[in-house]
Amino acid sequence: MGFIKVVKNTAYFKRFQVKFKRRRQCKTDYYARKRLIIQDKNKYKTPKYRFVVRISLRDITCQIFSADMTHDVCMVAAYSHELPKYGLKVGLTNYSAAYCTGLLLARRVNSKLNLDYEGQAEPDGEEFHVEADPESGAPFRALLDVGLRRTTTGARIFGALKGACDGGLDIPHNERRFPGTECIGSDFTADAEMHKKYIFGGHVGEYMESLQEDDDEAYNRQFTRYIAEGVGPDSLEELYAGVHAAIREDPFRKRDAMDKGYFVGLREEAKPAEYPKKQWQQTKISKRQRAGRVRQKLTNLLK
Repeated sequence: MGFIKVVKNTAYFKRFQVKFKRRRQCKTDYYARKRLIIQDKNKYKTPKYRFVVRISLRDITCQIFSADMTHDVCMVAAYSHELPKYGLKVGLTNYSAAYCTGLLLARRVNSKLNLDYEGQAEPDGEEFHVEADPESGAPFRALLDVGLRRTTTGARIFGALKGACDGGLDIPHNERRFPGTECIGSDFTADAEMHKKYIFGGHVGEYMESLQEDDDEAYNRQFTRYIAEGVGPDSLEELYAGVHAAIREDPFRKRDAMDKGYFVGLREEAKPAEYPKKQWQQTKISKRQRAGRVRQKLTNLLK
């Protein structure tokens, strides 16, 4: 038997230090976070803001965060489940909805800080950077925080980024990861028309048309909610243009008092009209009635 080299000995385990909890849970990339939040000491606690985009199966979340000594502080937030208030009731997690959510957040930030930056009122897919007005305050600046998402070309994260930039926020970026961009080595060529098509739901409309021609049954099954809302392939561009206009008109629009949320509706649908009475749930009886039942049982036993 040969010699066995002990790699992890007692000294190793004595000095072993576990990683942070959110790193162990694969929730936070601390290498990226450190570079996003660290500020120069001579800035005197001037916060460094992050434009945070998180995408789940049912929702798109856009937030503006700044880091404190003990926790993160959320300044403004916008969610794609708020878009039905502005006229978009279907397709709340696609690229076009991500653009609308980023635009909604940008308009809320500028309204809250009283900044007069309109951004790109008519999106054309071109790269846009807000220019500072020398006579007023500088535009709100934030850094894109993608979390653990892969930054692939055409990802919905960049749809939210484009919406925030068109809404008047100053977020450093280029066109490299927008839809339609072709990268050859270190060079890339952007396709503004392709990006505009994604902003106005053209890619969804093309898929709807192709599915409608190939398999009408699959189209009716997959786009049931679109059909119920009367949304077709030809009406998508007009729909998203109206949503953009409504967001710019009032970014703090409140939900109607009679309008119930998604989960409330699910609970009410699942809730039965009347719960069936359990066998062990007997009606409450008096002491005299209980004594009578005992006498009756004794009588039956004696018989």
